Amino acid sequence: MSLKRIAIILLGLCAFCCTWAQSIESQVTSLPTARPKIMVIPYTMQGEDIRTVLENDVNKRIALTKIKEAFDQRGYTTVDFFAKVKALSKATALGNTQQQDVKTMIIQQSDADVYVEAEINLLESPSGNAMKVILSGYETSTANSLANAVCESGKFYTDDYGKLTSRAVEAGMDKFLNTMQEKLMDIAENGQSIAVTVGIDEASSRSMSQEVGADGLALSDALEMWVEENAYKGNYHIQGTTDKQMLFDDIRIPLKDENGRTYNINKFGLKLLTFFRNLGIKIERTTSNNMLIVTIK
Repeated sequence: MSLKRIAIILLGLCAFCCTWAQSIESQVTSLPTARPKIMVIPYTMQGEDIRTVLENDVNKRIALTKIKEAFDQRGYTTVDFFAKVKALSKATALGNTQQQDVKTMIIQQSDADVYVEAEINLLESPSGNAMKVILSGYETSTANSLANAVCESGKFYTDDYGKLTSRAVEAGMDKFLNTMQEKLMDIAENGQSIAVTVGIDEASSRSMSQEVGADGLALSDALEMWVEENAYKGNYHIQGTTDKQMLFDDIRIPLKDENGRTYNINKFGLKLLTFFRNLGIKIERTTSNNMLIVTIK
C-alpha cells in the first residue's frame, strides 16, 4: 500500500474519531440536570425548639451559613432558613406551636424542593479542635431520603469554628451532591415514591373480595387495575393483600401533571377519592410525608 493511500486512510480515521467524540460530548452535555431549590435547616432532638437552638448556639448559626454558602457556590438556588423563621415569627404564625409542627411549617412554606438537615458537632481536645457535620437531604414533598454524608474537618489548633465547618463541608459536599443529583435524576425519570395503605374500617361490612363496578371485579382487583393506570409509567409494587387491607409499599407519581403543574401525594389521593366515589364507596384519607392512608367506611 502506498504512503499516500495510508495517509488518506489515517486522515479519514481521524475525521471519524473527531465526529464521534463530538457526538458523544453533545449527548453528555445535553443530558438533563436537576437543579432543585434547597433549604438548610438545623438538626434538632426530640422536644428541642428549633428557634431556641439557633438563638443559643452561635456555632450552629455559623455552620448553617457556611453550608448554605457551599450550595450557593455550586450554582444551587437556596432558601434562607433564618429569613423564613423570622418571617413566620413576625406573622405570629409560629406562636406556641410544638417543635415538630414548627419544623414542618417552615419546610412546607419554604418553597424549597429539597431540605438538608445539618447536625453539627464540635469536637474539642488538647490535640486540636475538629468539626463533624452530618448532612441528610430529603425531598420536601414526600420526605424521601435523597442523600447522606458525614463530613469531618480534621483536627486543628483553632477556635475559628466557621473555618472548621467550611473544611468539613468541603470535604464531603461533592460526594453528597453527586448522590443527591443521581436520586433527583431517577425521580425525574421514574417518578417520586409514595406508599398507600387501603384498609376496611372495623365497623364496615365491606371486604377486599367484595365484587364492585359494572365488571363485578373484586375490590382488590379493581383497585390494583386503577393503581396500574394511574401510577407513573405503571410503576408500583404491592407488599400484601388481605380481606381487610391492601398495602402498596411503592407507587410512583410524577413531579408534574399533564398541564405542567406540581403533582403531589394529596392530588393522587384526590384522584383515588374519585375512584371510590364512582364505586359508591365512602372513604377517609390521611397523609403523612410520603404515606397515604385510606380507610373504607
